[in-house]
Amino acid sequence: MMISHADTPAAYADVDRVMREFLIRENVPGGVWGIIVDGRLAHVGVHGLRDVATGAEVKSDSVFRIASMTKSFTAMAVLQLRDAGRLSLDEPAEKYLPELRRWRYPSSDSPKLTIRDLLTHSAGFPEDNPWGDQQLAISEDEFTALLQQGMPFSNPPGVAFEYSNYGYALLGRIISTVSGMSYPAYVQQKILQPLGMTSTTLEPRAVDDTRLARGYRFEDGQWRLEPQLADGAFGSMGGMLTSLDDLGRYVGQFLAAYPPRDDASSGPVARASLREMQQMWRLRPVSITPSKSGQPQLNVTGYGYGLRISQSCEFSHIVAHSGGLPGFGSQMRWLPEYGVGLIALGNRTYTPWGGALDEAIAALARTGELKPRAIEPSAELQAARAGVESLVAKWDDATARELAAMNLYLDRSLERRRAEFAHLNQELGACRSRPGYISMENRLRGDWLFDCERGTLRASVTLSPTMPPKVQHLEVRRGTARDERPPASCQFATE
Repeated sequence: MMISHADTPAAYADVDRVMREFLIRENVPGGVWGIIVDGRLAHVGVHGLRDVATGAEVKSDSVFRIASMTKSFTAMAVLQLRDAGRLSLDEPAEKYLPELRRWRYPSSDSPKLTIRDLLTHSAGFPEDNPWGDQQLAISEDEFTALLQQGMPFSNPPGVAFEYSNYGYALLGRIISTVSGMSYPAYVQQKILQPLGMTSTTLEPRAVDDTRLARGYRFEDGQWRLEPQLADGAFGSMGGMLTSLDDLGRYVGQFLAAYPPRDDASSGPVARASLREMQQMWRLRPVSITPSKSGQPQLNVTGYGYGLRISQSCEFSHIVAHSGGLPGFGSQMRWLPEYGVGLIALGNRTYTPWGGALDEAIAALARTGELKPRAIEPSAELQAARAGVESLVAKWDDATARELAAMNLYLDRSLERRRAEFAHLNQELGACRSRPGYISMENRLRGDWLFDCERGTLRASVTLSPTMPPKVQHLEVRRGTARDERPPASCQFATE
């Protein structure tokens, strides 16, 4: 169903090469990366130094700061409280943060900002990456003073995406207010411990010095050590430190949320809530970038809850987040439909992993083993398929009527469809259905092929929103060469 560790040593070697070349080219002291397959950390690579002064090498259990990747932990905690009935995403944030009640909004018709606005970077706050990085260690009293000053809104709440560390700091305080626990204590007890993430913390001083990766910037031809910022009131936006082993376990939880199924959830957050986090809730402007072939490529990006969501010409659902602070840069990225993810940690300021992860995923794809999970067809779709196959073999009016939703023969009469099937039978001869589906959008819609004496046949079925579901759309036509190929890329010509 997907790539496996045993089957793709060459692909893993290619990923290792891509990552090492990246670290050398970008002059990063050290880095560690991993490939996650079906919820487990299947492969680990390391390169360089975690401590330049001592020459200590990076190991798979070295602990790096992951900065804004912390935001997904914060969002997970919010949904956990929501699932317990302790808050609602559409409540005004001021319900839990009384200082906000005195804030002045940018227009008289602005809605009050909600918890959902904060989760999706839609609160209308100004983008604050340079400023936000330096707020990590401020005290709760200093944070309260900031809240009392108000906010210079760049937009009314709820109308546009604008990345806000401040907004995720507010979520951290909401978690504390609702739970009655500090943010670090809540995340430790309710998320990290249940997941077995024993090396993950918000406080650098809690990490064994023999495992802690030092953070650096390259300046005046030499490495400059960046001080580790202590945990403070802005920790919920970017304070987490973790190891590759722990992060692999964490990302594995998101991948294990797919596909939806009947067995009980085993993690600290319901699978449905993890899938909710991985949906695009706030769209960003679409971009067009050149591909390696030189053709333009369409990219659609947006934000879920603590996670960046995107689509490309190659993959319809990409989940990711990067993290950058003075001394560190990290990224996690996975493909829910494939059950495969990549994670990477580096100890240079804002280590730019994006391009290297693009190349690494391409290396996995080149094996031909990176395949999407098969969607399980519903029993009703399988029954409809069997009915269509019987009509292809030998038309029968009673079978045709039994399959059909009320619209099918109003849209095109039974007599006309009978004649179309007879024409295809005369043209192609006897046909035998191939196993599986060549296209399947969901459990109630699918396309499949028949091999016939004189060519191929393609059938397409969509079931109706009725109980029981019936065939509302049916198309049977001669197959083409395009039907034998994988779905085309969305790249397009400029002529």
